[in-house]
Amino acid sequence: MLLVPAMIMFCCGVYGFITRRNMIAILISLELMLNAVDINFAVFNRYLWPQAMEGMFFTLFAIAIAAAETALAIAIIINLYRSANNIDVHDLNKLKH
Repeated sequence: MLLVPAMIMFCCGVYGFITRRNMIAILISLELMLNAVDINFAVFNRYLWPQAMEGMFFTLFAIAIAAAETALAIAIIINLYRSANNIDVHDLNKLKH
């Protein structure tokens, strides 16, 4: 039942990750994919092992890791914006030279 919304969320995240040029939009798409995976962990845990809590604990751990990853990614994006005044992915090749 909940696998269909998770699949739609994941597909929207993949589409946004592939088509966006802005690093913030790419980060949001990545977070959307991670949240869809977390929903799948909880759903599979509920249906395969209803008495076990490993899927729920793994989901909470994944949410904590995603929050730390988002904070680090936003810090990197802010530093890139300060040095290049732009956060488009295709324009950041200028930083290589």
